[in-house]
Amino acid sequence: MSHSLESREAGTTEPNPEHTQNSPEFYDYHDVSWEEAREANLRNWEERVPLHESGYGVEEFANPGHLSQVVRDDLAALRPFVPGGSLDGLEVCHLQCHIGTDTVSLARAGAARVVGVDFSPSALESARRLAQSCKVNASWVQSDVLDARAAVQGQFDLVYTSIGAICWLNDLGLWAKQIAALLRPGGLFYIRDGHPMLLTVDENAPEPLLRYRYFGDGTAQAWDDDTTYVGDGKVASIRTYEWPHSISEILNALIAAGLKILKFDEGRTLPWQFSPLMEFDKEVGSFVWPEQLRNIVPCTFTVIATLG
Repeated sequence: MSHSLESREAGTTEPNPEHTQNSPEFYDYHDVSWEEAREANLRNWEERVPLHESGYGVEEFANPGHLSQVVRDDLAALRPFVPGGSLDGLEVCHLQCHIGTDTVSLARAGAARVVGVDFSPSALESARRLAQSCKVNASWVQSDVLDARAAVQGQFDLVYTSIGAICWLNDLGLWAKQIAALLRPGGLFYIRDGHPMLLTVDENAPEPLLRYRYFGDGTAQAWDDDTTYVGDGKVASIRTYEWPHSISEILNALIAAGLKILKFDEGRTLPWQFSPLMEFDKEVGSFVWPEQLRNIVPCTFTVIATLG
């Protein structure tokens, strides 16, 4: 996997020894077309699905009260901004939903309607199986997130995306327009993702050292890696492409699309092990830097915004 967060919907997992022993290979920045990058990324994500089905702990969803750790954390951040402090009765669109563990969790948290959107047909088939086994009513739409408005019917009270999402997108202006078009007036947008500053750090250095670009210039990072952040086994389609996006680029894309920022936050925990230096904190269910490094580099950012 690359240095950035691989999963668009990662359940918090303890370290994968195979990953920590095999570093990804960074091949520099490529002026690759969106179509070529998308096809490479799709091949890679299709092959991850069976590995993630075994690694995400989907068997835990047999417990009707089980929610993913990602959603539990996100609900705590959302609570002050949703009516009555819960998702009860809300219509929710989950962008880049992967195999559906977070989507099912949103439905279990009270959402009246949940739609999961992803570009991977294998991931969506896995999500359907999970929802059926959990007796959760959810809809699944195969689409690029950059074309989500055309693919998804209706408007929503909450558009949600969390963990490992926007590094896979080359055009945040178009992304933000999809979000605004999916929201009904007064609706909320929520994102928590890997912090752009974290993603500049050399993940294999013995201490935090800057290696990768903070500001994007339209070119993509090219990575070769046959492992993934969770689950045993390897993928054959090893090449992936990602794009760096600064905090200012993210916020300004949302503002330009007509969204008003209600809250911006930065966090010190991660649902995946970015660096071998990071430790799994069982008390919070996430990875953290060692104590002496915890205030040096932010791990995540969170934005809550509203339309109109």
